[in-house]
Amino acid sequence: MDQLDEKALAHFEGRVVQKSLANSLKGQINVPTYVLEYLLGKYCSSRDQEVVNAGLEEVRRVLQEHYVRPDQAEWFKAQVRERGRHQVIDKVKVRLVETEDKYWATLVNLQIDHVNIPEELVNRYERTLAGGVWAVVELKYEPDRAHRGQLRPFVIENLRPIQLAKTDILDEVKEARPHFSREEWIDFLLRSVGVEPASLSPRLKLLYLCRLIPLVEANFNLVELGPRGTGKSFVYRETSPYAILVSG
Repeated sequence: MDQLDEKALAHFEGRVVQKSLANSLKGQINVPTYVLEYLLGKYCSSRDQEVVNAGLEEVRRVLQEHYVRPDQAEWFKAQVRERGRHQVIDKVKVRLVETEDKYWATLVNLQIDHVNIPEELVNRYERTLAGGVWAVVELKYEPDRAHRGQLRPFVIENLRPIQLAKTDILDEVKEARPHFSREEWIDFLLRSVGVEPASLSPRLKLLYLCRLIPLVEANFNLVELGPRGTGKSFVYRETSPYAILVSG
């Protein structure tokens, strides 16, 4: 690690991950990058390589036991039924069915459309109503649970969003910013999206940063022309689940 890595670990404890770890896992497991980075930040954010190695094994275990792959949906549903409850990592979408005056959750990879969810959780995590959020979900099975004569046995007891659900992080960023020089902050931003700035010229660094403007500035139009495989869509595909990328 260099000085910038040390500063990042000092001022963003529990949020710093090694991009190389995310890249190596992504090659083995088809899971969104932000899900991987959430888990790596939780288990592998350390200077100690032994801690990182142990955390990496824990991340693999968590993904194996709890991340729902679409082709394993029936197996996970069976686990919830047999155990009575099971923790799953999935994308949660919520809709209000006005004819029933009830909120229903959808677990996307688990392929269940009518999952009971407490209104308190919907009010706490409003992003579930706006496209959904990836989350760690405590899922319960109640075989006698019915609604209007139809059995709806799956119940979300609790959920912890993996994606950023609030903007509280901005206060943390503002507090840490004065500890970095302008040049360090530019390098920090570039590393945060998976670009290594060490070999880039100052001008090229700013051009890379331009790709981030549409994520933070409303009604900003950007056209970038270039051959395939030069990173034009990388930031939008890998950094934010809220970016909509239209290719072609």
